[in-house]
Amino acid sequence: MPVPLDDALTDLRALLLGPTLTRAVAAGRRRGQHPSVVRAELRPVALKAGPRLQISTSDGNRPYTRNVAPGPEADEAVDALLAEPFGNWHVETTDATVQLRVTKSGEAQVHRAAAARPAAASDGHDREKEYLLDPGDPIFAEIGGSAAKRRQVDAFLRALAATLPDELTGPLRVVDLGCGNAYLTFAAYRYLTRRGLDVELVGVDVREDQRDRNTGLAERLGWAGRVRFVAGTILDAEVDPAPDLVLALHACDTATDEALARAVRWRARWVLAAPCCHHDLAAQLRARPAPAPYELLTRQGILRERFADVLTDALRAGLLRLHGYRAEVVEFVDSRHTPRNLLIRARRTTTAASDDQHADYRALVAQWQVTPRLEKLLGDGRREAGRPRQ
Repeated sequence: MPVPLDDALTDLRALLLGPTLTRAVAAGRRRGQHPSVVRAELRPVALKAGPRLQISTSDGNRPYTRNVAPGPEADEAVDALLAEPFGNWHVETTDATVQLRVTKSGEAQVHRAAAARPAAASDGHDREKEYLLDPGDPIFAEIGGSAAKRRQVDAFLRALAATLPDELTGPLRVVDLGCGNAYLTFAAYRYLTRRGLDVELVGVDVREDQRDRNTGLAERLGWAGRVRFVAGTILDAEVDPAPDLVLALHACDTATDEALARAVRWRARWVLAAPCCHHDLAAQLRARPAPAPYELLTRQGILRERFADVLTDALRAGLLRLHGYRAEVVEFVDSRHTPRNLLIRARRTTTAASDDQHADYRALVAQWQVTPRLEKLLGDGRREAGRPRQ
C-alpha cells in the first residue's frame, strides 16, 4: 500500500545513518524530474581515521567517491541525497532489506524483508556465492527480467570479471550483439562502471522496436549518453569505433558465428559468447554418413544433436585459435538455470597459430565432412595473423 513519500524518506534516513547499514543504492528518477546524478551508493567503511560513510555517485560518465564522517557531515550528505528525485532506493541492513519505489502519483511503495541469513553448508558444498549485481539492484525495477534471467546475467558477469585484467584502466568500448531486451547490456554497463571504468556501450539488435524500447530505458536510467542502441544485423550493424570487448548472450544458431566473426574482424581484445541452439552442423551431420567407426555417435537422433553441439563449439574455439585468440569453452551457469550454459571466452594474443593447429582443424572438418558457418565467414585464419585493426 502506498505511503506518504515524506514519511517513507524519514524512515529511510534513519536506516542510512543508523549503525546497521551495510549498503544502499539510489537510482532511477521520478516522473518528470531528473536527479543531479544518475546513481548513488552508500556503505560504511572503516578507515585509519575512523568509521566513515562512503558515498559513490555517478553522473553517467565517471564515478565520484567521498568518505564523510559521522555526525553533521554525514547528516548533510544523506539529506542532500534524499532531496534528489530518485525513483528507487534499495537499502540493506544487518536486519532487513528495504526497497522504496516512488509511484507516478508521487507516493512511496515500500517493501521490507528480513535480511537473508547465510545458509549452512551441507553435503560438503559451500553456500551459493553472493551476486555480482544484486537482484534487488534498482536497475531491475526499470529493465525487468525473470529471476532465471537475472541469474544467467549475473553468471555471465562473473565470467566477464574473470576475463578482464584487474589492472584494466582507461576507456572501454563494448558491444552487445543480438542484445534483445538488453538485460545483459544494462547489467554489464552497471558492473563495469562500478569497477571505475569509463565505458561506452552499444547494443545491437535487428528489431527497430527493441532499439526504441532499449533507448527509452537508457534515457530513464540516465545513461543515454553512454549506452546507445542500433538496429541492424549482427554482421552489418554500424558500430564505430571498433569495440575492445564483444558480448553475445544466447544468439541463436549461426548468429553466434556471426558475432564471433564480427569480433575477429574488429580485432576485439576480449570476446564472450554464450551460444544458443546449434542447428547448422546438426543438419550437415544428418545429410551424410558418419566416418568409421563413429556411426554409433550419430545413429540416434538425440545423440547426434548433442554431438553436433559439442562439435560446433569445439570448431568455433579452434577457429578462434587460428585467428589469434586464446579460446576456451566453459560452463558459466548451472544447467538448472538454463540448458544453454556454455560460454566461449576468448582473448586476443600476439601468438600466431602453428601449422599443426591448422592441420588439426582441417583434419577434423574433413573427417566429418562439415563446413562451419564461422569458417565460411572467416576462412581458416592463415592470412589473418598480424592484420591491422580496422
